[in-house]
Amino acid sequence: MVTKKPSKQRKAIYQAPLHTKHKMLAAHLSKDARKIVGKRSLPVRKGDEVKVMKGKFKGTVGKISKVNIKRLKVYMENVKTKKVSGEEVAVPIRPCNLLIVNPAMDDGKRIKRKGVKNEAKKNVSA
Repeated sequence: MVTKKPSKQRKAIYQAPLHTKHKMLAAHLSKDARKIVGKRSLPVRKGDEVKVMKGKFKGTVGKISKVNIKRLKVYMENVKTKKVSGEEVAVPIRPCNLLIVNPAMDDGKRIKRKGVKNEAKKNVSA
């Protein structure tokens, strides 16, 4: 993006195609996961075990239950709040505030992705 205007930056994010937004859903990997995968970050997906690094739920560890690519938000199993009616609702979290502790490597496409080490491929097949 060439422009510095915040309004145009936001507009570009909101109007981006879904395959580009998927890349914006990336989160950093923990040090242990970095050694296995061989990358610093990966796009989050359902089933990843993550830790919240910022916000009200800081320090909470849990699995991702839903990923909303359109809104660029992630929903976790343990991160919930109560509504006035008493119903519990999952709280949306931005993926930049998460740390992937244990990535779900059961997906073939995620393993084949450029840069992933052979160790990760062996761990999945074992």
